[in-house]
Amino acid sequence: MRNELTTLIENYEKRILGQSTNLRLLLSAILSGGHVLLEGVPGTGKTQMVKTLANLLGGEFNRIQFTPDLLPSDITGSTIYNMKDSTFQTLKGPIFANVLLADEINRTPAKTQAALLEAMEEKQVTIQGETYPLPEVFFVVATQNPIEFEGTYPLPEAQQDRFLLKLFIQFPSLEEETNVLLNVLENKTFIDEVQSIMDMDIFLAIRKEIEAVTLSDDVLSYIMQIVRRTRDTESIRFGASTRAAIALGKVARAWAYLSERDYVTPDDVKIIAKPTLRHRIQLSPHVELEGVNIDQVIEELVGSVPVPR
Repeated sequence: MRNELTTLIENYEKRILGQSTNLRLLLSAILSGGHVLLEGVPGTGKTQMVKTLANLLGGEFNRIQFTPDLLPSDITGSTIYNMKDSTFQTLKGPIFANVLLADEINRTPAKTQAALLEAMEEKQVTIQGETYPLPEVFFVVATQNPIEFEGTYPLPEAQQDRFLLKLFIQFPSLEEETNVLLNVLENKTFIDEVQSIMDMDIFLAIRKEIEAVTLSDDVLSYIMQIVRRTRDTESIRFGASTRAAIALGKVARAWAYLSERDYVTPDDVKIIAKPTLRHRIQLSPHVELEGVNIDQVIEELVGSVPVPR
């Protein structure tokens, strides 16, 4: 199964250039059973990144464009009356998929956001009093545009906490961006032709193997010290919750597995600390006024915790 996963990563990195770390973090998130909040300016390949992953995994992909007039039933589904048969029929919404892209989630009001976030937490949807389970592999990637805030409804901190990771999509290097341009102009990029590398059964078997990755007492203590340090630092107003510690443990195991190891190292924790914590903590007002970046605070905090030998 490791061979299939290695092949998947190789194909993924060939399709999506300049985002190697984010691709592996996305894969780590879905292998951990969590969801991802993706932030980046338009045109940086966010949709392509998520759709390609769904195709490589052999899963069903749906995309919802969030708008101010979107209703919860547009996501979950609704019940209609069939006059021909004199019966009610349930029409399931686009949320019933393995990989769901919630595009510009902050464009829709809180009521509609809540319909999606409830499904993420409970892994089920209620339509007209009837409860329907979501697929066993259910992965939500929600995107946000960091430069446009007019007419948006920002996710509250408590709702952001439901996402396992928050990733920033940066512009690729000059060489990588040039290769993207050449591939598109020469018509070498065909997203619809991406062939699946594995099926859902293999994917679920890999998830089981990840649960067996060793998380030693020393590394577990290291994770807890980092999380508790976020609550005792003057530069942080609200620290990370217990859910953050659980997230660090889960993602660290998946990252170690992707690195072809059956044990977690402190370096794994360091790598995944920023995407796991950046949306779960809130900086103190005086730190924000100084223009300090939240990733800088996390980096300094992690660096201040003694690394286990």
